[in-house]
Amino acid sequence: MKNLIFKTLQLTLLGVMLYIPALAFAEDEDVCAPLKGAQIDQNILAVMLKAADDGGLYRIQPDSSKMGFCINSPVGKVEAEFHRFNGGLALKEFNAQSPSSKSSVSQGSVVVRIAVDSLETDSMVIESMLKSESFFDSEKYPDIIFVSTEIEWISDKKAIFKGDLTMRGITKKVAFYVDLKKVKTPQGEDVVTVKATTTIQRSQFDMFTLSPLVDDRVNLCMTIDAYRYKA
Repeated sequence: MKNLIFKTLQLTLLGVMLYIPALAFAEDEDVCAPLKGAQIDQNILAVMLKAADDGGLYRIQPDSSKMGFCINSPVGKVEAEFHRFNGGLALKEFNAQSPSSKSSVSQGSVVVRIAVDSLETDSMVIESMLKSESFFDSEKYPDIIFVSTEIEWISDKKAIFKGDLTMRGITKKVAFYVDLKKVKTPQGEDVVTVKATTTIQRSQFDMFTLSPLVDDRVNLCMTIDAYRYKA
């Protein structure tokens, strides 16, 4: 019983670790809300908790990161950006292989949670439509969640994050193609910069409005600065 209570406290603490950097997000939400409230598998959280203990947890810094998407339409390319998000990367080793070796699969986890209502475009009309029931339905489905299931290293700085993407309550398998770079800040902090892209079909997430005028293919992209967590 004591072990169960201790484990629960650990997972709740992990939720605090990942949420604290997103101060803008925290204004609207309880920063102590456990990540399981976002319907994330507790086994994934356990992996990230272990990474935090081992010094391999990197927390996303929203202030210097960007997440968004673009889609082709009759009025041209529509670009949108999300301004509230949080999450983390559990990377045991940054360079999983040497450049000369074949691709390899390593254990690790990536969790990203995005507030749909933080979506912004250049047009208020398009922005309102994207948040409406016709597309994201932000009132009913407030979050977009990506949880990795596998990290495949292609080279020492390139990888594929394979996992589950959930939008509008629907979960589909996706693969983000990723470039990673590890640097140190002037203050000596370890930072991993991640540039990731993938293409999805919006129809798979029950977004059919304006088809076929608006392209079914949507390009998702994110540039993340993640700082190593220090206990």
